[in-house]
This record gives sequence, structure tokens and C-alpha cells, in this order.
Amino acid sequence: MHQLKLFAHSDTNHIVNVASVPQRSPFRYPGGKTWLIPKIRLWLANLAQTPRLFIEPFAGGGIVSLTVAFEELADRILMVELDEQVACVWQIILGGEAEWLADRILKFNMTYECLIDELSINGGTMREIAFRTILRNRTSHGGILAPGAGLIKNGESGRGILSRWYPNTLAKRIRNIDRLRNKIGFIHGDGLDIIREHKDDCNTVFFVDPPYTAAGKKAGTRLYYQNELDHELLFTLLESVNGEFLMTYDNAEEIRTMALRHGFEVAEVAMSNTHHAKMNELIISRNFEWLREELPHW
Repeated sequence: MHQLKLFAHSDTNHIVNVASVPQRSPFRYPGGKTWLIPKIRLWLANLAQTPRLFIEPFAGGGIVSLTVAFEELADRILMVELDEQVACVWQIILGGEAEWLADRILKFNMTYECLIDELSINGGTMREIAFRTILRNRTSHGGILAPGAGLIKNGESGRGILSRWYPNTLAKRIRNIDRLRNKIGFIHGDGLDIIREHKDDCNTVFFVDPPYTAAGKKAGTRLYYQNELDHELLFTLLESVNGEFLMTYDNAEEIRTMALRHGFEVAEVAMSNTHHAKMNELIISRNFEWLREELPHW
């Protein structure tokens, strides 16, 4: 196994400006992969053929799947998410009820009092849960949906809960996704089961972005309601798939060791976190020949 320190060469020593990547998702998602989109495009462009099926087993906010769909980088896309709240949003948008959700967002009177009243409701229909999930995601600190997350206090220019609430933009994104729903499938379920189900498909590729709970990391526990994952089983399953995969993980020595044990390659990719601090995350795959071409003096 090789470990590549990407961006070591001066020509590529930069962090992707996420503002340059089209924002497709209605979610503000902790750990979103907007910064990785240029590498996703490069990876898929260097495959021998356009994937018949692109699977994201831990879809979350879905920015990667949506980019692949909008840019026609695969024939079909399958998003999988275990979290019930997040799943409700995708089931509504991709299940023919996107217009209802867009209209509900446009008509909501966003005041602190109305927000608290709405979020205090428990249960309800899938529609109602989906709407409240979007509300909480757009108004909670960091977009966090896990229990205990507080609402935005100050936000941009002191606008508080309004600082990430853009109803017209959200409605537009939801309606745009609806136009591609015949190309995008969604399953509310366990991503490991879906990998196992499709592991023999030669022309299926997987983008795997699991909650970061390995190596004693707390981020996944803090950010996600569904955060339990057998990381060793995930690596074992990916070792058995016939198609290609790209996986991203927190930069931890335990993950490097696990990747080595399964015969994978590891590379570091520069990114900027929500506090604009430069850091590296790991990407893992069987080989990175497509990245070596980007680093001619490596």
C-alpha cells in the first residue's frame, strides 16, 4: 500500500473554494463533502467507463450524489441513509412530494416563536417530519441534528436563526432535485447491507463517507443521530467489491493501519473546516493512479 501526501507539490497546494462548487443540497450538513467534489469528478472521469450505478451508502446531505446526478457522471444514482429524519427529507423530495415541501418552506413564517412551536411537535406524517428536519437543520448550530443541538444564536451579521434560512434558495434546490428524481433512487436503510447487495456488480461504484467514530473520534457521535458503525466490517466489505470505490475518513493512524491491512492506498487531501482552519482528511481506494497524473513531479 502507498500513502500519498496530496497537495505536497506547489501546483496543487491549495484548498478548494467551496463557493466555486454548485450547492445542490437543501441541507447544511456537518462533515459535508463539497470540498471533495473536484476529486470526485476526476476519479469518475478516469474510470474505464461511465458507471451504471453510483451508490452513496451514507448519503447524509447528499452533495456528492447530487453532483454526480446533475453532471451526468453515472447512469443512475442510489442514495442510502439510516437516519430517520434525514431519510424522511429524501423520501419526500425523491418520492414525488418535492413541490409540497418547497411550498411549505416558502410559506413558513420564520420567527423564533414559530420555530420553537414547530420544533416542539413530536411524530406526525413523513411530510411533517421532513419539514421539521429541514427547519432544525437550517436553524441549529452547525446544522447539527443530533439530540442536544442548540439553535443559532448570532449567525451572520447577527441575524440569528435567519442567517441560514433562505426559503427561495431552498425551494429552488428542492425543485431542481425533483426534476432528476427518475435518475436518483433512495433507500432508508443500512449502507453496509447495500454494499453487500451490490458487491458483485462490476460497473457499480461506491462513494463511502461514514460517520467519523473510529479511533475514538467523537465527531460522529456529536453530529449524527445514527453514528454506530463497524468500521472493520466496512473495510472488509469494500475489499470484496468488484467495482471501484472511494472512501473518505478522518485523518487518524488507526484508519491508515486498517487501510494497509486491507491492501488499500491512502492519500491526504487538504480541506478547510467550519472554522476555516486548514486540515487534512484521508481518502482511501485501491489505487490512486488518477491522482498521480495530477502530480507529475511526485
